[in-house]
Amino acid sequence: MDELLGGHLRVLREAAATGRLPGRAELDDCRAAGALAAERGASARALVEAALAMAELVSPTPLPALRRTVSALMEGYENAQRSALRQEEAARREFVDDLLQGRADRLAERAEHFGLRLAETYVVAVARPAGAAGAAGAAGDAGSAGVAGAGVATAAPAAAPEDGGLAGEAEGTARRIEEALVARFGSHNVLVAVRDGMLVCVAPGSLTVANGEFTHHVRQAFAPGWRVGLGRAHRGPGGVVTSYREGANAIELGDRLGLRAPVLKAADLLVFPVLLRDRTAIEDLVTSVLSPLLEARGGPEPLLATLEAVFASQGNQTAAARRLGVSTRAVTYRLERIRRLTGFSPDDPTQRFTLETAVLGARLLDWPAHPLH
Repeated sequence: MDELLGGHLRVLREAAATGRLPGRAELDDCRAAGALAAERGASARALVEAALAMAELVSPTPLPALRRTVSALMEGYENAQRSALRQEEAARREFVDDLLQGRADRLAERAEHFGLRLAETYVVAVARPAGAAGAAGAAGDAGSAGVAGAGVATAAPAAAPEDGGLAGEAEGTARRIEEALVARFGSHNVLVAVRDGMLVCVAPGSLTVANGEFTHHVRQAFAPGWRVGLGRAHRGPGGVVTSYREGANAIELGDRLGLRAPVLKAADLLVFPVLLRDRTAIEDLVTSVLSPLLEARGGPEPLLATLEAVFASQGNQTAAARRLGVSTRAVTYRLERIRRLTGFSPDDPTQRFTLETAVLGARLLDWPAHPLH
């Protein structure tokens, strides 16, 4: 520390001898010394104590000059700290982008710096705030096996606002949640970041409780209407990418299907990407089974909503009526209308499966708002 503060001692001695306060050049030297102390890992307390100890060697101690030099030392120290934090944050953002996009440039080496061991199995949880619909689609691409890969959700990352659905408080929210998770699980177990307008949490597949803790903090941080999508556990860097896309696509599927649950697991929704892999077949099913509903007075939407409510209520028409806010008699009338128009009845087990699959396909394809060809 003495070699860093030699200029500081010289300035104090000159001030004691002449009564002159340090000028710009002397204060710049003090700032440089403070910055170098920060870069070498010295604590702020050690820096100030060393500066005060040197001041004791000067008699009489020029207090005005001491105040200015210590202030300049701390200014340089703090500037260097802030610069280091900005560089670390930039490196972190770059690493997260590379990790979630599968770019493998020194990925394992860089992952160690952030506490991840990519040879292990990881699960990615994706949280989207209320009112940020559409951000989830940014996670998919032509290689994804999820909704986006099937050609349904194709929103590009550039379509999201600069800070996504989390706006300017994104990084602060991510840091607060990560600090809480690190305090409980340790710095080598979780990584929380902002990506495509959503909050992303990467945790070991063996640490299943981390997903619940992440969801708990999301519930506290976000207004009602938030969603969390949980990818499945996968191994290695490519597994992190896959789990991230699964989590984001689970949110997209929840929106399209009108699912009420705020937490959606990709493992529970595997049937839907399977359906969409053969888009031609699902379009043919929707058209063949449901297109007669277009002739209904009032349009097909009330009838589709009735089918969804009946299926969600396991065929209980009274419960379906409560969901819809209509009378049981209205539900019975609508089901009869559906049977007459389509020839399919949810009371018949085989026809029920066909109807339910067609309704799910319609929601996934956003039919009838987007006509099928």
